[in-house]
Amino acid sequence: MTLFPALIDSVLGASVIGRAQAHGLIELHTHNIRDWAMDKHHKADDAPYGGGRGMVMLAEPLYLCHQAVCGGAHLHTVMMSAQGAPFCQQKARELLSRGRFVIVCGHYEGIDQRFIDECVDEEISIGDFVLTGGEIPAMAVADAVFRMVPGVLPDETAFQEESHWNGLLEYPQYTRPEVWRGRTVPDVLLSGHHANIIRWRRKMSLKRTKADRPDLFSRFEPQDKADQKILDELESEGDPGSVL
Repeated sequence: MTLFPALIDSVLGASVIGRAQAHGLIELHTHNIRDWAMDKHHKADDAPYGGGRGMVMLAEPLYLCHQAVCGGAHLHTVMMSAQGAPFCQQKARELLSRGRFVIVCGHYEGIDQRFIDECVDEEISIGDFVLTGGEIPAMAVADAVFRMVPGVLPDETAFQEESHWNGLLEYPQYTRPEVWRGRTVPDVLLSGHHANIIRWRRKMSLKRTKADRPDLFSRFEPQDKADQKILDELESEGDPGSVL
């Protein structure tokens, strides 16, 4: 639900997500809130009660749009909001498990609170900053969810080995050439020894998380003896410093 459906369609209609839609793997429907406006000018906002700058989105067009989108049965409804709970990979997985859900994009100074109280199940933020509208955050949320739908990416490891899936940051990646401006690819990645490569990647993932996101690292629990051995090594190495 948005005032600017063309913006969302132009971005999420391209690249990986666009191809997924074309192949019928996912469905994305954008709904212009103005289509449910109550006057011939398609007015969707008005001045706030109590005074103040800016405009507030009207409850009734939002409500009528929401009713039409849900088709008589309430769908889990998310509103993008600077006051919302921080978005994370776990929340993306929760939304994926719902199968269908609605995202409401606010604009201007916000949305009439009565619509939020009536129709919105949760508010989500993508960070402690403010944008001109909810469209960019909504696209970020949709992309994070869509890419986990089976078939959108080549296989599950395409996202399960990436940052935040298991509470860690992803290991460093390299490609050709082997030497670039005096910087070389780590020898282990050229060795062809699969087990050593897996261990190196796990260690780099843990090391990067320890160095760059100590908040995540403090919550990490080793999954097996191999993890514990790597953690012991990192402890003995002291200051995590650079991943490389």
